[in-house]
Amino acid sequence: MQAHVGDSIRMTVLSDPPLVGEIVEVLGPDGAPPYRVKFPNGHELVMNPSPDTIIEHKRPR
Repeated sequence: MQAHVGDSIRMTVLSDPPLVGEIVEVLGPDGAPPYRVKFPNGHELVMNPSPDTIIEHKRPR
């Protein structure tokens, strides 16, 4: 799994809508996890995504 700052991360949670956050820091080498993720409610966490997590890459402007 590879990501860049600004990409979105989508996690499926049982019985709830998916959690979506923005990757604000990539802590692993060459885009690899762990990632610091900020959620719309302002909370941030450092995470290693599970295999069912989806990275949505930011489109270049």
